[in-house]
Amino acid sequence: MNHRRPEPDLLAIAARWADPADWPVALRFDPAERWYARLAADADHEVWALSWLPGQGTDLHDHGGSAGAFRVVAGALTEETVVGGALRPRLLSAGAGRRFGRQHVHVVTNRGAEPAVSVHVYRPALLRMTRYHLVDGQLRIAEVAEAGRSW
Repeated sequence: MNHRRPEPDLLAIAARWADPADWPVALRFDPAERWYARLAADADHEVWALSWLPGQGTDLHDHGGSAGAFRVVAGALTEETVVGGALRPRLLSAGAGRRFGRQHVHVVTNRGAEPAVSVHVYRPALLRMTRYHLVDGQLRIAEVAEAGRSW
């Protein structure tokens, strides 16, 4: 008999945090860099809010072995993943979300004209993120960022 608890649906958790009025911190937009804040954490997962002004985005990165999900709660974001050695874009509008596994590598950018807001859930909590360059269709490590030092 298996007594393991089922793994939580990370996208459903993100949906429960979709209203910035319910957050323990005030939503902000920072013209110098993406704003982010941890909203919650427990033994199973952690929840982060991010805001994105037009043109703001991430580097190509993974989540250090954590699985995750994110939901766009306002605006639109473009997620690019590596397929066949090239980045392939996918537009996610408000209300759309994405689950991803422990090996997922992507770039997320606000390519629109309006600010965007998203909620991200990671299981287990993020301890590191590796940033990459895509060179000749291959991922090359650029940096390993550690929690508590890099964010």
